[in-house]
Amino acid sequence: MKYVIITPVRDEEQHIEDTLRSVLAQTILPAEWVIVDDGSTDGTGRILERYARQHAWISVIHRPDRGFRNSGGGVMEAFDEGYRALRSRDWDLIVKLDGDLSFGPDYFERCLRRFAEDPGLGIGGGVIYYCENGTKRLETSHLFHVRGATKMYRHACWDAIGGLIRTPGWDTVDELKANMLGWRTRCFPDVLLLQHRPTGAADGNWRDAVKNGQADYVSGYHPLFMLAKCLKRAFQRPLLVGAVGHLYGFAQGYIQRLPKVEDQKFIRYVRRQQLRRLFFQESIWK
Repeated sequence: MKYVIITPVRDEEQHIEDTLRSVLAQTILPAEWVIVDDGSTDGTGRILERYARQHAWISVIHRPDRGFRNSGGGVMEAFDEGYRALRSRDWDLIVKLDGDLSFGPDYFERCLRRFAEDPGLGIGGGVIYYCENGTKRLETSHLFHVRGATKMYRHACWDAIGGLIRTPGWDTVDELKANMLGWRTRCFPDVLLLQHRPTGAADGNWRDAVKNGQADYVSGYHPLFMLAKCLKRAFQRPLLVGAVGHLYGFAQGYIQRLPKVEDQKFIRYVRRQQLRRLFFQESIWK
């Protein structure tokens, strides 16, 4: 199966070479890799250009510095620019890959095998862990949820969901829409990646929680499901911060009337699944 990679990066001088070396060591190389430097102010751009000169299938796009890190929306703007720059159009799988990851040389070979074995698998990817005080810790998630740092989309599924939205919550909407349309989405618990900077670390705990709350609003989450989610998060470290920030971001969506997914059929599907989860019935959350 033929795959291509798009990597949006910003100020990843410390970690981008880990990702570059990991991809270059793969047993099955991508047909093309477009890396979008989203206004880095460190040495990220110079590192990327050095590798691109050595490998014809790596290309680099440099975007001007907007002056701040725009989580969610900015990442998707950069991704879309990379997508438009792709020369390969006959790919079987497209990968959104972050620039602070390390993984084994057979990572993509193992992922490709999962897609080859399951024609109904629309979105997939490995499981992320990070090191904290010398200890490896997995980022827990539900089986249907693939982390935004590493997502692989089958071409037909990509076309069906219409690509990715330019807002926080893009990596929830894509999976829920795929499930609504009959595709399976799965993370692979035995296929691991190391993320050198834990999810949300660039924004800080509070801002990351608020962003995630806004993302859930954009995705059309049911308020009851949101309350249950925040109650559960209240006991996670740092205590209360994640829960309060999450709820605050969700409420902001209503107060500021932020734009949400306009597909009412999609929102009804999401809320029906969430209510089933709350009442211990079969759902994509299991």
